[in-house]
Amino acid sequence: MTVGFVKSANAFLAGYSYLKSYVTRNSSVSGMPLSVGMELTNHCNLSCPECPSGSGLMKRGRGYMDPDLYNKVISELRPFLFYVNLYFQGEPMLHPRFFEFLAKKENFRTVVSTNGHFLSAETSEKLVNSNLSRLIVSLDGMTPETYSVYRRKGNFNTVLEGIGNVAEAIKRRNSSLQLVIQFLVNRSNEAQIPEAKSFANEVKAVLKLKSMQIYNQEEIDYWQPSGNKFRRYEKADGSYLIRNSLRNNCRRLWFNPVITWDGKVVPCCFDKDAEHIMGDLYKKSFREIWNGSQYRLFRKRILAGRKSIEICSNCTSGLKRGIIQ
Repeated sequence: MTVGFVKSANAFLAGYSYLKSYVTRNSSVSGMPLSVGMELTNHCNLSCPECPSGSGLMKRGRGYMDPDLYNKVISELRPFLFYVNLYFQGEPMLHPRFFEFLAKKENFRTVVSTNGHFLSAETSEKLVNSNLSRLIVSLDGMTPETYSVYRRKGNFNTVLEGIGNVAEAIKRRNSSLQLVIQFLVNRSNEAQIPEAKSFANEVKAVLKLKSMQIYNQEEIDYWQPSGNKFRRYEKADGSYLIRNSLRNNCRRLWFNPVITWDGKVVPCCFDKDAEHIMGDLYKKSFREIWNGSQYRLFRKRILAGRKSIEICSNCTSGLKRGIIQ
């Protein structure tokens, strides 16, 4: 069977089992995930206040993914995957063996998200010559002052220069690498969105506007922008709630798992502290974990009452239309 046929057949099975579970309210899973997030490291060089890694609020241990673990997972999932995201918490380019994860040509698209502090001319050239499909660079302000409000310990000029290095390398090599500038919209930078759009056009990048995920309720007024389109939360009965009805279903549980640097499988990218471990890849295969009792029970919990699960309280899956996720 061809690679394309296997991927398509698996996507059909995964989609069918998701719809069946949604209709019957009974957890059922067929096929394997269509994409996977791989946390290369949860170390970070910045101190962003609403990030579990940068703020120091993360409770789990820190470390770096063993490339052998990555290869084991990919060898099992390769026939089914459309995307592999080489990030979760932390800064992936801090991994001392970062480029080993991009060395092999694969039949899926590989994505990296970075804070942009390691994009020297030499590194940018290596990225463009690697098998990376998409590079997402965080740029949350168009002046040093607005940028540093959130990206604490960051250097605006370093990131700007790094984006320029990547853009030049893409142009020079006529590369298909997609450059994405991610802009977390907050009260300090919302007026600079037109400037961000102009800059993205200038460097031939895609601009991704994103609402801010805020953990500390007392800080929501400080961070949340005035523009309604970019507000993730609304006030009700004196407290803030996400503008999401949190219906009792979630595609992520059927399509998009995340694997932490130390081999723990967690249900999605909103489980920042790995509070819901579905299994350990040092002890079981991915398929055993994917079809195992822990996953089945968690999917049942989602189908029965998503609002009761703490990690869902910040989730953008199902967010009201018109809100930038």
